[in-house]
Amino acid sequence: MIKVEDIVYARFRAPDLDKMEAFLVDFGMERYARTDTALYMRGVGSDPVVHVTELGEPGFVGLALQASTEADLDAVAEANGASVEARTEPGGGKRVLVHDPDGFPIEIVYGLDKLDVAAVQEIAPLNARLEKPRLGDVKRMTAGPAHVHRLGHIVLNVTDYPKSYAWYHEQFGLLKSDEIYIGDENTVIGAFTRCDQGEKFVDHHTLFLLGTGKPGFNHAAWEVADLDDLMLGRDVLSDKGYTPVWGVGRHILGSQVFDYWRDPWGHTVEHWTDGDLFDASTPPGKASVEELLGKQWGPEPLEDMAG
Repeated sequence: MIKVEDIVYARFRAPDLDKMEAFLVDFGMERYARTDTALYMRGVGSDPVVHVTELGEPGFVGLALQASTEADLDAVAEANGASVEARTEPGGGKRVLVHDPDGFPIEIVYGLDKLDVAAVQEIAPLNARLEKPRLGDVKRMTAGPAHVHRLGHIVLNVTDYPKSYAWYHEQFGLLKSDEIYIGDENTVIGAFTRCDQGEKFVDHHTLFLLGTGKPGFNHAAWEVADLDDLMLGRDVLSDKGYTPVWGVGRHILGSQVFDYWRDPWGHTVEHWTDGDLFDASTPPGKASVEELLGKQWGPEPLEDMAG
């Protein structure tokens, strides 16, 4: 087993790279590189690529996870009878390509270029009931797209949740943050999983495996600068006529403020900010599907959010 550090990028296919790029710019990314057959988009964080689009029939292709060391790449390759290969795409580095129990391509990457974290507009802090840090200052923001910082998590619908969780845990060390049950607590249908980085705090979830009996892409979520940034980005997406799905609201599990949209080919994509952070010592929880689809505030979800 290795212990991956984080998720890096999601890979899609679409028949029109111009149309995808226009959406992703409005969503808060910028072009890192483009070829005749692929589009590579970055955020303002250090990852060179957070979203890949290959030219082709629309659909989700797979995802990339960050290995901690090059030796971990060797270990994954050896365990799966695969090869460590140089990435020939923008961002450089090396990778091992494996497939999960449902056949999703999973890239384990190491040595990708690291970029300087770009500056975003400084937005004056919130004044709260007892703490008011914005003294003698006003709150003014420049309109424009949100600033995507990094890919935060992906949700996959899987055929057999226990089988998929066992594979991701044994291969990459993913830990359960919250298991989800429907009806009886023993009827577990999925789990939020996070990276095991020991005492280092990581996102509440990096990969959510939802046992729907049929494999498929559910959604992918990118972290933005903060709540104001998310709301500014929402105005842009709304003004451009893109399709809203669910939001703005605050989840119960993971606690993120969320805002879901659809890209031009119907993939559900999310802006989020202010999520929970756990280290490896946090024990797994168990929650109902009602809590999964519930919110602390915000509108009710659409039925297809459950996959």
